[in-house]
Parts: sequence; structure tokens; C-alpha cells
Amino acid sequence: MLQGTGSDVGKSLLTAGLCRMLLQDGYRVAPFKSQNMSLNSYVTPDGKEIGRAQGMQADACRVPATTDMNPILLKPKKDMVSQVVVHGKPYRDLDARTYRERYLPEAEAVVKEALNRLRAEHDVIVLEGAGSPAEVNLKDRDIVNMRMAGWADAPVILVADIDRGGVFASLVGTLEILSPEERERVSGFIINKFRGDVSLLQPGLDWLEARTGKPVLGVIPYLPDLELEDEDSASLERKLTEARSAQAFEPEGDTAQRLDIAVIRLPRISNFTDIDPLFHEPDVRLRFVDKADDFGLPDAVILPGSKNTVDDLLFLRTVGLDRSLQDHAGRGGWLAGICAGYQMMGTRLLDPDLVESDWLELEGLGLFPTETVFAEEKRTIGVEGTASANAAGALGQPITGYEIHMGRTRFLEPVRHPFAIRRTGTGEETTDEGVISEDGRLWGTYVHGILHNDDFRRAWLNRIREAKGWQPLTAGLRFSERREAAFDRLADHVRGHLDHKRLYEMIGLTK
Repeated sequence: MLQGTGSDVGKSLLTAGLCRMLLQDGYRVAPFKSQNMSLNSYVTPDGKEIGRAQGMQADACRVPATTDMNPILLKPKKDMVSQVVVHGKPYRDLDARTYRERYLPEAEAVVKEALNRLRAEHDVIVLEGAGSPAEVNLKDRDIVNMRMAGWADAPVILVADIDRGGVFASLVGTLEILSPEERERVSGFIINKFRGDVSLLQPGLDWLEARTGKPVLGVIPYLPDLELEDEDSASLERKLTEARSAQAFEPEGDTAQRLDIAVIRLPRISNFTDIDPLFHEPDVRLRFVDKADDFGLPDAVILPGSKNTVDDLLFLRTVGLDRSLQDHAGRGGWLAGICAGYQMMGTRLLDPDLVESDWLELEGLGLFPTETVFAEEKRTIGVEGTASANAAGALGQPITGYEIHMGRTRFLEPVRHPFAIRRTGTGEETTDEGVISEDGRLWGTYVHGILHNDDFRRAWLNRIREAKGWQPLTAGLRFSERREAAFDRLADHVRGHLDHKRLYEMIGLTK
């Protein structure tokens, strides 16, 4: 089990790296995180919702993701309130105190049973903790860190992020707060995100091992440009910082024919991995915008998903971005709305049962003749189909993705649809999905992952290029191939800086 001295120390990626390393060495391996808090989710093949990190880790293992890998998912909706998703389906909305005092006692059986099913089918399970195991106010009802390690009888490796500073204090301090039994379960340390000459760190490593009696299993250097998806707001901020830093050092000539694409930075942005491929397209300069003054004159805009459509639409009005988007559309700009973004682009939002908010009705951006009604039932399902109605110039291109939403959108007058889809595993016939304007410049869809479809994405970008009088690019990014290569790169990187022989001995493996 990997646990961390805090959030965003790199547990999720290290877990994925260990999973792929074990797979390379011939083991049947699966990830497990009993409880995850994230707005970036993943839909399993059977249409259930889990944390994005566990879906990504399952891909590293080359096994289908299941809800046993993340039986409890918390999706924050507003301050102190989260939607509790149990085995991929919404359970109810709970405030933090109610969740801790009333639900956590029930959760113990849920997570134990999920882990036991995984163990029956795999040689190795790599568990991931959450935050820090040293939160003294939470330890008595913990289901994700040390108590989980005890239930699993798993040795714990404590991970610290040296990039934050104070790495030795964070490791020793965490151990000091643990009980003697918990401290005994910690079998070693990994120092992550190191930059520099490791020989200069060696005196500190020697001191740490002498002070604690526990080995440093590895010092993992920072690995840039990994291109694996992130899960939480902290990792999104890091990715944006890296993107801004890279753009700041671009030669002027390199940006001459790059499309300026603005992503609206919603306060409750969810499934932001939808735009990950655009970070790596050679002709795209991606930026995030959260106020009207920074909107500028982008070539295209993406209005992404949100965990609270109503509150984030009100945010757009508060900061003036509603007018920016309407003006952009009015002058023939390109605009794509995904899930909540699609809902916001309609005429109005209706919430008769106050499922989403305290508003019974709210006016939308008025770009599509649609209205969305929020309901208690959430749709989570995989989809496949084709682009139609000249969607982004990609007529006939195959597409896949998934839906996660609680709203149902209906059309107030006849519209054109950008996609024809079939919801997998339902037996449903192919149906029209989304809305697209007559000129194809405005489109909205419920299909998350739509921009992960390489040929569709390139066709859309090329149509924007052609509208600017630029030549289309004939070869584009093959995102899925790069992602698979990234797993191998991560595993090789971890293997090269980790005492994996000692690690394997620790968990009873022979290779």
C-alpha cells in the first residue's frame, strides 16, 4: 500500500507505475482505493462511476476497471457537501459530519468486500491511500489509510514529495503521529519528484534510515511531460503552471500558426481530462480563463463539465463571461460545450425538485433552443457512434466516450445533431445526440472524452485552421498510443530508481 505524507505527493502515478511494472513482470495486478474524493471520474465498461485515477491505474494493468477498485467515490457539490457514490451509483448527498458519523461505520464492510473480490482474481493488489494517515482528527473512523492497510494486512510504503520542501520532517513527523502498531506496518519510504544530484541528498537519506530504522526504497526523479491524466484540482494547477511556463519560452515563430483555444475555468470544473489531448497537439496553445478581462479573441472556446451546472452558470454571469461567450458566438467564433457546458448553452435550466440547486428555473446562454431538466437519476454509460451533421468537419468519423449527468435535455424546436450514438450494454438503438449550429461552429454534447477521439479532434482543429486561411495538418496526435507508451515510460522510470527487488521481497514475490 502506498500512503503519502499529504495530498498530491504523487501516490496515484506511483501506483500506476508499480501496477505496470508488476504487469511487465508477469503478475495479474489490480489497483484499489477504498475511498476517493474527485470531480474527475471514470466510467467502467458496465456503466458505473469510479475515480479517474483508479480507471487510469486499471488501464496501466490492462484490465477492465470495476467499482471494486474504488467502491466509494465522493464528488464535492458545494462547501461541506458531497455526492456519495457507492459501487458506481449515487447513494445520497451528505455533509461531512453526517458522512463521517453515520455512513463510515457502514462503509467498512463495503470496502472490505470489494478488496476481497479483487484479491480472489489477481496476484497482487496495489492499494492507494488518501491525503495523509496522520490526520489525528480522522483516524478513529479511517477507511482509506492505516485501518485499511490493517484490514488488508498490507505493508505500507510512505511517499513524500521533496519538491514541497521539508521532506525529512514530513516523513519523521508522520511516523511520530502514528500509533506503534501503525508505525510497525510502515516498511519503507519513497521520496518523489526529486530534482538534482542525488549524491547531495545521501547524507539526509542516511540520517532518515538511522533515525527511523526503515529503508529508503527509492528516490524518484521528477518525470516531465508524462501525459497521463490528472485527477484533482492540485494536479490541474500544476499542469496549467507547466503549460504556462512552456509557452513563456516558446520562440515567436513557433506560435505563429498555433490555434488559441480558451477553456472556461469553472469553479466546480469536473472531468477536466476531457481537454488533455489539446495540451499535446502541436498546433494548439491552450489557456484557461476565469474572468472576462482575460477572454481576449480566442480561435475556439471549450465550456467544460461541472459538478454544479447552476452555480457555475451563475459564476459566468458574476464575472461577465456569459457576455463574452455570447459575443464570441455572435461574431462567428467556435465554441464546444461538454456536458454541463452543453446544458449552459441552452435556453433554460429547470430544477423542479431542487436536485441541483435552490433555483427552480434559470436562463441559459441562449445559444441553443434547448432546455435541461435535472432529475434524481444519474446516467453513467459508455457510448460509441459516429460524427454526423458535418460535426466539426468530421462527418462519418467514429467516436467513443461516456456520459455522466443528471440532467435530461430536450429540444424546443428541430435541431441538427453532431453525433449518432449507441449507449453500450443497453440494447438501445442508435440515437441522435447533442446539438450543432447550421454552420458547425457551435456544438454541444453529453459525450465526455469526445476530444480523445484522434481523427475527430484533428478534423475539428483543421476546420478552425481552414477558416483562418491556414493549411490543415495531415498528421496529428495519436493520443491513445502515446498514453500506452507513457505507462511503459513511467514503469521503466520507477523501476530504474526503486529497489524493486527489496519491494518484491517485502510483498512475497520472487521476481
